[in-house]
Amino acid sequence: MPHLVASVLAGAAFALAPAVPAVAAPGPTVVRLTLTFPESDTSAARSVVLFCEPPRGGHPAAARACAELARSGGRFERAEPFPTVCTLEYAPVVAEAEGTWRGRPVMFRREYPNQCALRAYTGTVFTF
Repeated sequence: MPHLVASVLAGAAFALAPAVPAVAAPGPTVVRLTLTFPESDTSAARSVVLFCEPPRGGHPAAARACAELARSGGRFERAEPFPTVCTLEYAPVVAEAEGTWRGRPVMFRREYPNQCALRAYTGTVFTF
């Protein structure tokens, strides 16, 4: 009989435990990154697909690019550039990103005066 009472009490304690909401896992991160060079004599466009959680895809530094995106909350450009010195060379490059960041749609498009400025503002994400 004491075992029955203990079982009933254990069941009651479980039933009275506060419900803990399940934390939804972040959705997938799949982003197509494209670089185009509008002033180039040829149609020099490059494109890769970046997957995060876990990092993989055609990006040569997928783990680092995913880590940078995670630190910025999925933003492709920083408010302040990395401290670097770039020349004033005008060789424009257009950076584009389209896909999903942790399950939410993202779209980014920005033109930079050259690749050095692109790297200063976007880090590793567009380095491919």
